[in-house]
Amino acid sequence: MDERVHDHAEVLVDWSARIEAGDDVVLRVAEGAHDLAVAVAEKLGERGANLLSVYDSAEVARAYTRAHDGKFDPDPEYQLALYEQADSVLSLGGGRNTTAGADVPSDRRRALANAREGIREARLATDWVSTVHPTRSLAQQAGMSYAAYREFVYDAVLRDWDALAGEMGRLKRRLDDGSEVRIVGEGTDLTMSVENRVAVNSAASVAYDSHNLPSGEVFTAPAETEGTVTFDVPMTINDRRVRDVRLEFADGEVVDFAAEQGADVIADVLDTDAGAKRLGELGVGMNRGIDRVTDNILFDEKMGGTVHLALGRAYASNFPAGHEDERTESAVHVDLIRWMNEGSRLEIDGEVVQEDGRFVWEDD
Repeated sequence: MDERVHDHAEVLVDWSARIEAGDDVVLRVAEGAHDLAVAVAEKLGERGANLLSVYDSAEVARAYTRAHDGKFDPDPEYQLALYEQADSVLSLGGGRNTTAGADVPSDRRRALANAREGIREARLATDWVSTVHPTRSLAQQAGMSYAAYREFVYDAVLRDWDALAGEMGRLKRRLDDGSEVRIVGEGTDLTMSVENRVAVNSAASVAYDSHNLPSGEVFTAPAETEGTVTFDVPMTINDRRVRDVRLEFADGEVVDFAAEQGADVIADVLDTDAGAKRLGELGVGMNRGIDRVTDNILFDEKMGGTVHLALGRAYASNFPAGHEDERTESAVHVDLIRWMNEGSRLEIDGEVVQEDGRFVWEDD
């Protein structure tokens, strides 16, 4: 086994999840993530944690959802209990087919998401962390050879997270002190409030309220969104291709949308529930080690020189005491990404903090 698999497992268990002796850990393992699961299990055993592994297969989920009549029982107690009793949930992505669920009817997909909202919230209440094991299917989706993709993944995962946390702290402080963010660029002029919010320095560790490995972004929960934004990074949403999305906001909600490809996918997302029409996240990518689009949101939203906005559910970590009831609730959290390239700028309270994809302090 590639020694970097063991290094990946160690970063996940120690830096990201902060596993300790006696912790109850649920390990969700995709079809292609077996080697990483073995390495993680070894680390969990060394730490004296308790382990329950579950098979998290997209193909199994497809078969079940397509065959069901769509009248899903809400939050089955045995599933809910699993996550309510867990201290940590570690999700290892890396399936055999990145579009395994492409033919699942959208109404069935929405019905299942809504019926499992309590289970999802219970999982998100744990010290959860999601990562991926490099597989041939993910390499193919990224348009890379398998060998090159492995190098890309491990370069993104095995890095000095403490140093990156210090750099990202500069943007976190600006957002925490600010009231309004404006994004300007081709086809984009969007303003949103970040008042009474706490930005998360997403340094790939639950100690930073960060739950992705790799990570490398600063994110907050916007409100009172007004204007238009276009997203020029193509991506796959619900196993279907989406490209060049435009959203128009008024009074905090999407009032119009379009897409060069996948407009029906965006329509399905927006129709999920009332919260899906609002923004749950504004994220700013700051990981310069992720330097190319791979059609995997875990990596793409962290790219330096990008911003992303998520339709739907907001994260509780962005809301200080007394403002919890302002949180957007939804069965979905769908990210869309745009490059902050030439002619773009990010402003906080009228002050430019990023222009043409570079922060004002990067040349300090």
